[in-house]
Formats: sequence, C-alpha cells, structure tokens
Amino acid sequence: MSTPVPARDALHPGTAAGRTALLPRLAAEAFGSLFLAVAGLGVPLFSIPQSSPVPAALAAGLAITAAMLAFGHISGGHFNPAITLGHLLAGRIRAGAAAAYAAAQVVGALVGALALFGILRTLPGIADSRTAFDTVTAGFGEHSIIQAPLAAAVLLELLGAAIIVAVFLGAGRSGGSRTVAPVAVGLSFAALLQLGQSVGNLPYNPARAVASAVFSSGWAVEQLWVFLVAPLAGAAIAGLVFRITGMEASAAPVQDGGDVDAAEAAVDDDAEDEGLESTGPDAAAPAPAARHEKAGSVNEAQEFFEGKRS
Repeated sequence: MSTPVPARDALHPGTAAGRTALLPRLAAEAFGSLFLAVAGLGVPLFSIPQSSPVPAALAAGLAITAAMLAFGHISGGHFNPAITLGHLLAGRIRAGAAAAYAAAQVVGALVGALALFGILRTLPGIADSRTAFDTVTAGFGEHSIIQAPLAAAVLLELLGAAIIVAVFLGAGRSGGSRTVAPVAVGLSFAALLQLGQSVGNLPYNPARAVASAVFSSGWAVEQLWVFLVAPLAGAAIAGLVFRITGMEASAAPVQDGGDVDAAEAAVDDDAEDEGLESTGPDAAAPAPAARHEKAGSVNEAQEFFEGKRS
C-alpha cells in the first residue's frame, strides 16, 4: 500500500541540515524549548496575566518565531512534542528521532522552568514559589481563571494544537521564504495563547505543561494528563489529515527533518568523482547513467526503511 510522500520541513533545510547529526538537532530542540519556557512562563509570572493576557501571549509568539529563525535550519524548529508528533504522523520524521526530539524538548522546558523557579526563590516578596507558579500553570475547574470545566479545557487544547500543527505543516511546504513558517507559527501561537490564558493558561505544548506543573502545587500534576493527551490528540488529527489527504505528495521527501536533496546531491557528487577518475574520450558518457542508478538505489533503500516498500 502506498503512502503519501513526505514533505520538506518547516524551514526547508538544505544540504547542511540534511547531513546534521542527531545530537546537534537535539541540542537545538532543547535550547529552543528552554527559550520558550523562559519567555512563555516568565512574562506572565512576573506580570498580571489576569488583567491583560496580550503581553504574555505576544512574548511567547515572538519567542517561538525567534527560536525557529535561530535553530530551525538545524532541527526543523519544533520545540513542542505536539508538533513533533504531527510531523511523525505526516511522514516528515522517523519514530526514533521523534522520541528523541520530545525528550529533548521536555528537558529544555524543565531547565527553563527551573531557572525561573530559582529566581522566584531569591525574591523576598514571594513567600511560596510554588504558589506563584500556580498562576501560570494550566488548569481547569477551580484552577481555571473563568472556572472552565474539563470538557472546555480538552476541546480548546485539542483544537488549538491541531490548528498550530496544521499551520506548521502547511507553512513548511509553502515553498516561500524561510521566514514564512516562523512568522505563521508564532502569530498562531500568540493568538491561541491569548485565548488559552484567558481560559486556564492553556499552553498547547506538553513540554511547557510538564515544566510548569513540576514546580507548582500538587493539583497541577493531578490535572497534567489533560494537557498531555489533548494537544497530542489534536496534533495526531492534523498530522493524519495531511498524510491521508495527500497534502505531502507534491513536496520532496525528508529524512529526520532533513532534505532529501542533500542525499541526491551527495549521490551526484560521488558519481561525478567516479567520472573524473575514468580516462579516455568516452569516460564521461556513463556518468549520467551511474548517477540515475545510484539515485534509484538510494531511493529504494530509503523507501524500504520508511516502510513504503515491503
């Protein structure tokens, strides 16, 4: 059974990104998640989000845009397990790399939240740092600003994550400038976070939800499952829609967030090197055939390991 051809990643990484090892990509994801946690939690933590959620939402959206512009060419700029799951189900990243991405994102967010928690402990005017963290932690019911019930939190998290992942996947195949995806995703996050903070600090990001819950009161951990399951379910819906409807078919395949053009370029370079080593007036003639043969074998091997060939 055939499957849709995977598309390029958000920032259309080229040859360098296609050859980037996993460790640098994980470092980029971890640092980007740290940045998002510091901006997304720090701004409302040291302000009054109940009076106006716009500054906190705008800060988080700008942080996402900046992080994607800075590190997107290295890792694809996910910084969110929901976005990584959407890429996995859309066929843009392999399962092993996706799991490593999610782990790096959670670690980065935890480090960022830990730094904020440490700052709170140094402030003499704050007697209980965990209670202060409660003000920026996702919650429903009595822990929601407007007393939103469980159903409202689940539906909004699911819908918001699905929209964000769809925007990310759609902007990633637009073929435009590398700033298209960061700006589109950042603006989408800012708009949805403004709504989410007004309801109950909804983050649409499981890594950020874990980071804030760990340093909050006990009720936050008890309600954490909602902010893990709901955004991942929304991301799964968006990723499957992209794959099933064939929205990925018109773009080139990727390998763990990289561009297949890198592999094809490497094949061409190898073939040209072999052609240069030959001698005689007719030595260059077999080079095109050799290139096509090698490119075909690379594509067949890639399709086999991605499950496209039995």
